[in-house]
Amino acid sequence: MKSIENFFKLRESGTSFSKELVAGATTFFAMVYIIFVNPAILSKTGIPHDAVFVATILATVIGTLVMALFANVPYALAPGMGLNAFFTYTVCLGLQFSWQEALALVFICGIINVVITVTKVRKSIIKAIPKSLQNAIGGGIGLFIAYIGLKDGGILKFTIDPGHWVESFGTIFGDASAIPEIVKFDTWGPVLAILGLILTIVLLVLKVRGAILWGIVASAVLGIFMGLTTAPDFSGVGGSAYGDMFVNFGNTFGKCFVGFGTLFSQWERLPLVFLAIFAFSLTDTFDTIGTFIGTGRRSGIFTDADLTALETSTGFKTKMDRALVADAVATSVGAVLGTSNTTTYIESGAGIEAGGRTGLTSVFTAILFLLCLVLYPLVAVVPAAATAPALIIVGIMMAGAFKEIDWSDFAEAVPAFLAASIMAFAYSISIGIAFGFIFYVIIRLCQKRGKEIHPILWVSTGLFFLYFVLMSLNELGILG
Repeated sequence: MKSIENFFKLRESGTSFSKELVAGATTFFAMVYIIFVNPAILSKTGIPHDAVFVATILATVIGTLVMALFANVPYALAPGMGLNAFFTYTVCLGLQFSWQEALALVFICGIINVVITVTKVRKSIIKAIPKSLQNAIGGGIGLFIAYIGLKDGGILKFTIDPGHWVESFGTIFGDASAIPEIVKFDTWGPVLAILGLILTIVLLVLKVRGAILWGIVASAVLGIFMGLTTAPDFSGVGGSAYGDMFVNFGNTFGKCFVGFGTLFSQWERLPLVFLAIFAFSLTDTFDTIGTFIGTGRRSGIFTDADLTALETSTGFKTKMDRALVADAVATSVGAVLGTSNTTTYIESGAGIEAGGRTGLTSVFTAILFLLCLVLYPLVAVVPAAATAPALIIVGIMMAGAFKEIDWSDFAEAVPAFLAASIMAFAYSISIGIAFGFIFYVIIRLCQKRGKEIHPILWVSTGLFFLYFVLMSLNELGILG
């Protein structure tokens, strides 16, 4: 126990073994949904569902352990939501890449991110972001997480006018006529989410240790009486279904290298190849940067000294250095295993708010995910409505970053507001950051203060603008 404490520097970080355990479990329950959601999305490309299930767990375990042992920070990694949808609906079903080729694209994305991290390009991007936008990103992630919680809890529904939606590849796309509203609470799911939210708030107000985790557990138990939490079924454990699962995984493992054989074989597809690589890398990079800044600065995990050292230190001396490398490596590892971009999860904020401060939190999260290979029937009984309150609470806590923004200065308020609000409304951290960057540059130019804009901010804004143009051209069929 003493060696563990020394390795992870628990006392120096103001935490303890028990706090890290609770935090690790909290992060696990907040993001465990990915082992069910990711296979459902990626299997539409033709990858065997059970192979993606295994790949998702192994990518999560390996990536999270690298983050824990190499960077010693309480972040968990898993195949990213949004990135898996882009992989499936845009790259495979839209641009007509095979899933093997799409995995090759993800592998390349990871290598690119490793290179720009080693050369300090990725780290310098963080330094280039103005403080107002950094705080807007932190608060915006809070809104994003809370919005995920409201959706997961079934508290919101969306009304779309007739004739204002289209179906593509089995997915319904509505236009701006879609209106969100609160449900009528005529089903048990939203009721459980609200009761869990109230219970968690009460526990936090009473300063009960591990309040967020206890809220999840209590909500899951309460769900038994509502018919939402069912008894786990272990009847298939060790049976042929498990054997088939690992056989399919074996047939999928390493297929990203097969994709390289055809990826660059047709010159007319090269613009689409580079577009996909650019989009993967851009989204992955800014999702990670946004998560680190939004959760790390407020909690003290990443200090101003860490950010300053990014440009002055050599090698991987700071936690931020090592965390960025761990995240980049995890992407390529995930591609080899057979899943879309593995990235740092914003749900790690749940464990951080529960007291997690070191990599030991991530070790516990990784262990719990590894157990899911056998114990997934037990994990599956925790309904989304039981974990939704934790996400809403974390969102409330993270919104405190907004107080650091000078809202009385319109020039500061505009990019900050757009970054935060669009992050939640567009359901994308990177798109929110893009709007913040673009309008920050526009306003500074109008003020004739272009010299204040960091060169990297110029380049990043230009790339974001190019991304929007290329995606528009692709949707119009000009690139396809």
